[in-house]
Parts: sequence; structure tokens; C-alpha cells
Amino acid sequence: MTEGLSRRRALTGAATVGLGLPLLAACGGGSADGSPGSGASGGSGASGADLGSTSDIPVGGGTVFADQKVVVTQPTQGDIRAFSAICTHQGCPVSKVTDGTIVCPCHGSMFSIEDGSVQGGPAPSPLPKVEVTVKGGEISLA
Repeated sequence: MTEGLSRRRALTGAATVGLGLPLLAACGGGSADGSPGSGASGGSGASGADLGSTSDIPVGGGTVFADQKVVVTQPTQGDIRAFSAICTHQGCPVSKVTDGTIVCPCHGSMFSIEDGSVQGGPAPSPLPKVEVTVKGGEISLA
């Protein structure tokens, strides 16, 4: 047996790396062109964007606005809060608000609807707050 790297082993390794890199990139939160994406920094949509009516946000729950990358919650009647909808673990978008918790489907991170704090899962930090305005019962990004 010859020492060193055989051609077969080199090709197998190259194929493995070629298949694995796109999968790793998909979990990283960056954009397809390699530039940093919104990742854990939040990065909500355009300011002034209308998010809907306060009556659309369930009391004790919330609504995810995927296009704007924002989750709006209403812990108690009339108390409107907003957070980035991008999980601080690996940049996945949160998918729903259930039982008073904002849920990320990727790895099970859970966040409080009151302050965005981590309630469970691997997320290292809370969801960043997003500024919104409420005028005449209508919610929009600040």
C-alpha cells in the first residue's frame, strides 16, 4: 500500500466538500452571494411599512410578518410590541406564536412575547426589539 493521498480518496473528499458547503451556507444566515445577511442582527423591513390593525394581533399571542421580518405581539390588551422575526441561533425565520411563545421551527428556540427573551432552545440571545408605531389602531414600522 502506498502512503499519501490516493486519487480516489482525493476525489471522494472533493465531492463531499462540494455537496456539504451549500448545505452549511443554507444554515448560516448569509445571502446567496456570500455577503452577510440579516443573521442575528434583526434587519426588519422598510420603515413606515403597514403591518395591519391591532385587532389582528391576538391578546396573549402575536403575528409573524414574514415579508417584513417582524413578529408583533400583544402580551396584554393594548400593549403592542415588536421583535425581529429572525432567530438569533442560526438566522432562521420564526414561524408562529403559540402559548405566549415565539417559536423558531429550525432548532426549537422559543422566545417570550413580552420581551423577546430566550425561553428555550439553543438561541444564544433574545430577539432584537423592532420599533413600531400605533396610530388609530394601525401598526406600522417606525
